[in-house]
Amino acid sequence: MKAVQIKEYSQNIDPQINEIAKPKIEDNQILVKVVSAAVNPLDIMDIKGEVKLMQSYKMPLTLGNELSGVVEEVGAQVSNFKVGDKVYTRLPIPHIGAFAQYVAVDARAVAKMPQNLDFKMAAAAALTGLTAYQGLNDILHAQPGQTLFIPGGSGSFGQMAIPIAKSMGLYVIVSGSPRAKEQTLAAGADEFLDYKTQNYWEELSPVDYVIDAIGMSEFEHELSVIKPGGTLLSLKAMPNYQFAKANQLPWYKKLIFGLAGHKLDKLAKQHQVNYRFIFVKSSGEQLQKITEIIEKNNIQPAVDPTIFSLNDAKQALELVANGHPKGKVEFQIN
Repeated sequence: MKAVQIKEYSQNIDPQINEIAKPKIEDNQILVKVVSAAVNPLDIMDIKGEVKLMQSYKMPLTLGNELSGVVEEVGAQVSNFKVGDKVYTRLPIPHIGAFAQYVAVDARAVAKMPQNLDFKMAAAAALTGLTAYQGLNDILHAQPGQTLFIPGGSGSFGQMAIPIAKSMGLYVIVSGSPRAKEQTLAAGADEFLDYKTQNYWEELSPVDYVIDAIGMSEFEHELSVIKPGGTLLSLKAMPNYQFAKANQLPWYKKLIFGLAGHKLDKLAKQHQVNYRFIFVKSSGEQLQKITEIIEKNNIQPAVDPTIFSLNDAKQALELVANGHPKGKVEFQIN
């Protein structure tokens, strides 16, 4: 079968299209014939080795973290899926490889596709949906009536995070591009700030939580709008000691991440705010809950109109790394 691979970590985006063996499943796995696979900034980080302290991969590595497809084979211990089921998944972190014609995946990481989505939209929903769900539930432990601010939340992450947050009873404020205002409010946001004309750090009343989808450039501004005792959760800044401890990483990684995140922890403490970082895990159980939210709210993630095949891997990855896609960039495979 055909797969998009790298043979080593590199700062250059130069994937190879290789012929590799079709995977054989274990008893707890299903074989998925991949229909669509979404390209994420995480894939660029995987190429560059920027997450190798959290997860180092053997080479050659088949890239790709999320997909949708059809179940082709079911392991002996799997009872909740059958051949022909339409499914989607954020692949388990140690076993990625969505940019391929077939994937063998632990059934516990998979859920049946939302009925209102096609394969393209389903592939665009898994990773961002789990990011929002795990961030709000597992890390922030957000409660009804609390206030959430998502700077830069008018993109693909916000499309999933807003309705998930609203389903939990949160008051949601988003800043973003003015062209996405109507879409963001339609997704359920209570307030929208135009980043071109409004400085949120000058206008917002203090909020309980900020989910940072921008990175270090906005860190101090984000801290300034959080109530004492509140939390800043970052998708893009730096892991810290708390992250290593929560994920039960070995002592030397706790030390490394503790040193790496010390500056951010110190800045947060000065504002009497907690700092957290998230690296999203696979979970079929949580995906099923996300499916219910997607169907109830008829969420339809935006997908970039450009059609890429696996042979176009370099162009697709470069669009995510350096371009301005109009939604999730995806490979159409089978």
